[in-house]
Amino acid sequence: MRVGPQQVIGGGFALVMESLNAMRPIVAARGIGLAEGALMYATEYVKQRQAFGKTIAEFQGIQWEIAKCATEIEAARLLTYRAAWLSDQGKYKKEDVPMLSMAKYYATEAAVKASGLAVQLLGAAGYMEDHPVEQFYRDARQLTIVEGTSQIQLGLIARGVLGHDLWWD
Repeated sequence: MRVGPQQVIGGGFALVMESLNAMRPIVAARGIGLAEGALMYATEYVKQRQAFGKTIAEFQGIQWEIAKCATEIEAARLLTYRAAWLSDQGKYKKEDVPMLSMAKYYATEAAVKASGLAVQLLGAAGYMEDHPVEQFYRDARQLTIVEGTSQIQLGLIARGVLGHDLWWD
């Protein structure tokens, strides 16, 4: 059955796109929370787990992975704060989309990295339901899909750069 114009409730496709843009900072914030939870859980685990006569946390390679992950989480947080500020201002138009998409893309990908690192730091235990990191990883992957996949976000960001919506004032 065909829906006529008189049966469409205001805005149509433009309204749908605006609502997707409005949700991107929220999905990004979920990614940050998930990433933090995964890293915090794994950090406590490696501080307890012994290997070769010391805790896993004492190994420099483990420390560097934790540091890189923490830095990515903080970068994602700052992008998300900016996207939330834009959202609070009601800025969902074409020129705002790249910043909204950057936050969603970076934060959800950081969640995948952080939860993947958590699984790896727990070793075989990371796959067991005894620990929440296996659930963190599944939830993180889902965040890269909802409200536009990571690949869609990259396309929107690139379109913004190519269209001079970023940095060209």
